[in-house]
Amino acid sequence: MFEVKNIEDTNLAENPVIAQMSKYDHEQLLFCNDNATGLKAIIAVHNTVLGPALGGTRMWAYSDEMEALKDVLRLSRGMTYKNSISGLNLGGGKAVIIGDARSMKSEALFRRFGKFVNSLGGKYITAEDVGISPIDMTWVSMETNHVVGLPGKSGDPSPVTAHGTYVGMKACAKEQFGSDSLTGKKVAVQGVGHVGEYLVESLAKEGAEIYITDIHEPTLKRVAETFGAKVVGLDEIYDIDMDIYAPCALGATVNDETLDRLKCSIIAGAANNQLQNETIHGKAVMQRGMIYAPDFALNAGGVINCYSEVKGLSSQWAMGKAEEIYGTIANIVKRSKAENVPTYQIANKMAEERIASIGKVKLPL
Repeated sequence: MFEVKNIEDTNLAENPVIAQMSKYDHEQLLFCNDNATGLKAIIAVHNTVLGPALGGTRMWAYSDEMEALKDVLRLSRGMTYKNSISGLNLGGGKAVIIGDARSMKSEALFRRFGKFVNSLGGKYITAEDVGISPIDMTWVSMETNHVVGLPGKSGDPSPVTAHGTYVGMKACAKEQFGSDSLTGKKVAVQGVGHVGEYLVESLAKEGAEIYITDIHEPTLKRVAETFGAKVVGLDEIYDIDMDIYAPCALGATVNDETLDRLKCSIIAGAANNQLQNETIHGKAVMQRGMIYAPDFALNAGGVINCYSEVKGLSSQWAMGKAEEIYGTIANIVKRSKAENVPTYQIANKMAEERIASIGKVKLPL
């Protein structure tokens, strides 16, 4: 049986890398270095039972290589679960580029990264993630065909990711409030980058009362003015009197400190790995009477969009598939209440069951 384990409990500095791969069921890690372009990256292939490992590339100024390694291990595992629970014939993988996305990008760097992706022979398919744009992926595609999310094709997956997050949020509201209407609901969106901004747009159209925060002041100001959202401080976001907390930036924002401050009934956002520790904080959320929409199930719209490109399907198909996230989240929440276990455990179980079933007839790539 394919089994989830808690990477967040691990001190990577005290454990050999291959031991971590074994412990968390990763198939392959590729460490990438190129002094000429300044590229330092890690590609993680977690599981390919369902198909080639698809997952975006993130560019971030990590404090050190260990932080980057821990992130790529968590993210790639999350992609396995995301693709499985979404019913896609894809495995899970992820890549991280260590560097400042605002100052270190170049055509040469991304083309060199593309060569590393190509060296995996189709076992890993990349796309954009935090810090990466469709233009960056165009440079990657000059050196490999194993890339999606390109301009003129499925393009930026952010609108589909945001739509899936939005409908899943409504499914939570239906269970918690008796109606899936978000009109008048107070929603705090943490992070208004590509996905966060599209989510704010949907919330504004429905008449929600929106609070936003972000590290990038110009974007924050523009989104606030465009959609009538109220700007709050980076730390203040946790203390807002709100109905729904929507983390749409980096992970681990649901932790011991923030849970004592959050006044919401629902946690539903597009960020990955929102629970700092699944075992501890997944249970704590449930004990507080909050509904947590498991992130990999809720934010699957992006990978659905990428899958449509891999299979040559239309953007209309992708949006329609993203609509199914409403039912997926509703099912997870109902099972969680019926079985009295945290929602993340239900979501993990659903993903694991599909991988185990298909694994009986199909070997990893």
